[in-house]
Order: sequence, then structure tokens, then C-alpha cells
Amino acid sequence: MGQVPPESTQQAVGYPSLFLLVALGALVPVVPTGALVSSAAVVAFHQTTPFAVLFVFLVAALAAFVGDITLYWLGRRGVGSKNGSKWLEALRGRATPDRLTQAQHRLDEHGTQVLVLSRLVPAGRIPVMLACLLARMPTARFARGDGPACLAWAATYGLIGILGGSLFPEPWQGVVAAVALTVVISAAPTLWRRLRRPGPGSSDGRQA
Repeated sequence: MGQVPPESTQQAVGYPSLFLLVALGALVPVVPTGALVSSAAVVAFHQTTPFAVLFVFLVAALAAFVGDITLYWLGRRGVGSKNGSKWLEALRGRATPDRLTQAQHRLDEHGTQVLVLSRLVPAGRIPVMLACLLARMPTARFARGDGPACLAWAATYGLIGILGGSLFPEPWQGVVAAVALTVVISAAPTLWRRLRRPGPGSSDGRQA
């Protein structure tokens, strides 16, 4: 038998690993899924295999969708139970009251379209998902809105990876750049809110 090409071996291991890690990251906040998808896209960009980047996009989108639907189903079980569930409580713990209120208003105004934006905004997915749960949205309706959201999310982080891969000759350099960019994107909303928060000496904090 002939020797298995290195790229084929990488793909045989890489795609299932990417799927499992992204799906796991959708369930529990221990895996930086955006950076993971961007890094995989960088590596795929430097491969000679046709459509490698497309496969990364499809695997990432499917994994995110499976993870979201699983988490939503677990949350629905808690909503329908008198005693709740640990999954529903975990979702409540990851969504601040003000973010949840904003998500509920946007859900009322825009329906499932808000799911697309929630996937693209850092830390926006959980408040919107919790708002959908509290509104007792059927799983099928949530799935119809979450599908396009996962496709948009995978495309966004895949493009970040392609950008990193095209700017640097070595894959590891593109991975570092893509990870750094995703970290900046993730931290930007928090930094913006802190900068907009009035300080103790500002006019907003003084008594009239």
C-alpha cells in the first residue's frame, strides 16, 4: 500500500476534532471557538487540497448548530420543569440582567433574525438564547433562526483565517495573527462599555 499523504492524515484527524471542539464550545464556555475556526481556516488556506477552507466552514457551521440546538434543548427541559435544570441555571448565570433585558426587547422587535447578530457579537449568543427560552420559543423555530446565524458566524471567522493565511507565508504566523484578531474582537465590546462608563468625577456622577 502507498503511504498516506500528510494532508490527508491532517484532514482525517482535523475535521472531526474541529467538529467536536466547536460543538463543545457551544455547550460550555471553555473552548475559544472563534479562534479555533480562524486557526483551522489558516491551515486549510495553506493546503493544496481543493476546497479545504470550504470544508472548514461547513464543519464549523454544522458543529455550532448542533451545539446550539443541544444547549437549547437542554434549556427547554429546564423551562418546562418545576425544579428547573442545571443547564438553565448555567445560562442564567452567563447572562447579566441588563443584557437579558436588551435581548428580550430585540427578540420582540426582530424575532429570530436577532439570532444572526447574537452569534456575531461577542457574548451576545447566550442572552438571546436565554430570551428565546424564557419566551418558550419552540425548538424548531429556534433552529430556523439559528441555522443562518451559524453559517454567518462560521463565514466571519473563516474569513479572518483566510486573511491571516494570505498575509503571512507560514501557517503558524497566520494562526498567531488570526488568534490575536479574534481576541481583539472578543474584548472590544467589554472595553467599549468600560470606556463609556462615567467615572466618579464625571458630570453624570455629580449631584445637581
